[in-house]
Amino acid sequence: MSSEPPPPPQPPTHQASVGLLDTQRARDRSPSPLRGNMVPSPLPTRRTRTFSATVRASQGPVYKGVCKCFCRSKGHGFITPADGGPDIFLHISDVEGEYVPVEGDEVTYKMCSIPPKNEKLQAVEVVITHLAPGTKHETWSGHVVSS
Repeated sequence: MSSEPPPPPQPPTHQASVGLLDTQRARDRSPSPLRGNMVPSPLPTRRTRTFSATVRASQGPVYKGVCKCFCRSKGHGFITPADGGPDIFLHISDVEGEYVPVEGDEVTYKMCSIPPKNEKLQAVEVVITHLAPGTKHETWSGHVVSS
């Protein structure tokens, strides 16, 4: 009889789990136009906006800009104002009309401040005025149209 205790059991090593760890370490991030912008949290939507904020926004001036990016699956994007300045946050619930905005679409919008600090602005009542030429546009129902 040996006086040494048996070695502790080792966790099983599977090739699939080892390969998974290697791919997680070497994962390259895809360039995303949304990465450089700060998305507000929680997302201010038409549903969560107060009535008084909606009234103030609807009485405000109409601005023009170009859609910088929009991700339908995430439900938000950004507009670059025509007069310059920082990009403006756009939520999917504030898009009017039948088309999903894509990069390069000309839009008109009104602005509303984002609570709780009301330091940043959000585009509301967004209407696509000119579809970006040479791009495919999708309707909210899923039909694809070439412009």
